[in-house]
Amino acid sequence: MWADMAAVSRTSDPKSPRLDDHAVDGALRLLMYGLEKAQAERVVTKGAPRLEPEVVRTRPADAPTAVDLEDCMDDTQWLQYKLDGSLKNDVPGSHHHTKATVEYVHGAWKVSKLYVDQAGTC
Repeated sequence: MWADMAAVSRTSDPKSPRLDDHAVDGALRLLMYGLEKAQAERVVTKGAPRLEPEVVRTRPADAPTAVDLEDCMDDTQWLQYKLDGSLKNDVPGSHHHTKATVEYVHGAWKVSKLYVDQAGTC
C-alpha cells in the first residue's frame, strides 16, 4: 500500500486506480483525503516513507483473516514540494506512530484501517 501511495503522491492524484490495489474502506479514504489535500495545496511528494511494520495481533490466531500492524513510519525522505520544485516548508519530515489493520478481502490482503499519528510520536 505504501509503495502505491508513494508512487501516486508524485502527482497527487486522488483518483488513481492504483490506490485501491492494496487499500479499502477507511484506509482508502484516508489516502484519498491526503491526496485531495495535496492537490488543493498544489504540492506533490517525492521519495518514499521508510517502514518496518511489526505484527501485533492476528485474528483468528489459527487461520488469520486480519492482521494488526504497528510501525514508526519515517517520512524524512518523503517530503512535499511545490509545483515549482521548491520544498513546501522547512520541516524535514519526522517519525509517526502508525497502526494498520490488513484484512483478507476477496482473495487479496488489503489495508482496511490506517492511523498515522502526528509528527514526533515515535
